[in-house]
Amino acid sequence: QVQLVESGGGLVQAGGSLRLSCATSGTIFSIIVMGWYRQAPGMQRELVATITSGDTTNYRNSVKGRFTISRDNAKNTVYLLMNSLKPEDTAVYYCAVTNALKTYWGQGTQVTVSS
Repeated sequence: QVQLVESGGGLVQAGGSLRLSCATSGTIFSIIVMGWYRQAPGMQRELVATITSGDTTNYRNSVKGRFTISRDNAKNTVYLLMNSLKPEDTAVYYCAVTNALKTYWGQGTQVTVSS
């Protein structure tokens, strides 16, 4: 059974950094894209960043230049390096892995940025 397990969240002051990791257990065949999403209280889940199997990356405008998504295919892991964090980045962050059949989701990790 496939599971995605996020780690690396926590409490950080504004301007600080965190690195999120998402490890996959089980085998996901023919991955098309891996990504990070976030959901703040009372808000809809939103896309943060994605990386394709060909290593093409995409970011939401508000995180461009501050966040970097990467992947380690050998470890089946996707990372999100978050620098210059702002209070508005506070949310639960979810990783997602998509193949031709479905999208798998992790359970989420809380990121809190204090001002």
